[in-house]
Amino acid sequence: MQVTGMLTGARLLAHVGFPTSEILGPDATEDQIQGLIDRHGLIFIKPLFRGGVGKKGKAGLIGRARDLGTALAEKERLYFAEHRHGNAVAKANGVTFEAGVPAEHEVYFAITDDTRFRAPTMTLTHRGGVDIEELDKSEIASVPFDALTGMKAFVVANALTEIGAPREIISPLTQHLPKLWELMHHYGMTTLELNPIRMMPGRDGRLTPIACDFKCGFDRDDLRVGRLGLPDYLFAADISEFEQEVNQLRTHQGQSDVFVINEKGTILAPTFGGGANSLVTEVLGDAAIISSDFGGNPPYEKMKAVASICYRHFLKQTNVLFIIGGKSNNTDILETFRGMGDALREHFARHGPVPLYVVVGRGGPNLVRGMGNLADTLDSLGVPYRFFGFDSAISEVVNHAKQVDQWMRGGGRAEIARAMNISI
Repeated sequence: MQVTGMLTGARLLAHVGFPTSEILGPDATEDQIQGLIDRHGLIFIKPLFRGGVGKKGKAGLIGRARDLGTALAEKERLYFAEHRHGNAVAKANGVTFEAGVPAEHEVYFAITDDTRFRAPTMTLTHRGGVDIEELDKSEIASVPFDALTGMKAFVVANALTEIGAPREIISPLTQHLPKLWELMHHYGMTTLELNPIRMMPGRDGRLTPIACDFKCGFDRDDLRVGRLGLPDYLFAADISEFEQEVNQLRTHQGQSDVFVINEKGTILAPTFGGGANSLVTEVLGDAAIISSDFGGNPPYEKMKAVASICYRHFLKQTNVLFIIGGKSNNTDILETFRGMGDALREHFARHGPVPLYVVVGRGGPNLVRGMGNLADTLDSLGVPYRFFGFDSAISEVVNHAKQVDQWMRGGGRAEIARAMNISI
């Protein structure tokens, strides 16, 4: 998830007219906060984190208040709160004040692409407000639907009926939930989640679904995302200078998705393709410096710029430059390898050579010419290397890179430095 919370979520949901709780941002005045309390009786104070940060409630990072003094005390407690979830640590910068919504029923709803069905899939339960993993499968509906026809009202109604949802919530949800597919489809989202949706009774007794928490992820290379006019900082989760530089190179052609795994790692692995990225990240573990996907047929200029940034930040500590990807259908291997090789030559000329071993595993158009070009560059620089083609198992290539890294740690780095006539 890249965007979480109702401050941005309410703005996005307004594009399709989905009801949301009333919300104030971190710049709210005391009079505005008091007015929110007067209108709703109960408000929630939540810290603002960049990117998708989960489990805030279980970590005690959601405050509640029925008076202004308590609200301001919770604001002080949470404004710069730190939150650890798994291996990630995030620091808040601000809070939101959100109206409490009275309700007897809470609903969980999400849309994402499901590899089981090869189609967008709706996940829905009337037992919302908790982690979806804690529920029995009989209480959860997972329903694929055709992206061309969209998520129709009958899909929602049938799913709620099958899991035994209370009758009074079916009609309101059937009316409003299909709007969320419009939001996801028309604005370049890859996943969307509301939990909880609280079913608030009106004066006539009819229930209205009110979104009380929001999460979504975007395909940043989808031009439809630009329709929303979202600021770039929303997509930066405690972003490093390196990640910021790479992200600025986003263009219509070629991906530049990158995340620093271990800033003290020793294998720099520019990776091409999501599948390769998952395998490489898992197998290399803490030795990997970055997790990346530079596929999508990047042009020479972009690949050279991306490689230059990677080298400038991390080449000094790198034992193994590991260029890895599957067998490409459309990425020009010559262009990408030429860009990475030229960037390495310029880096050595500008900053001096470093003891390095290059491992390459790749397949695709112009593979032989690309490997020949990169080999010429590495030979001229005195850098040792080993290349694997498309007929080599990618898992074996990754394991070989790990073995080379271990050899470098055990004296290989010093041996290469002597061969290159450089000091370390």
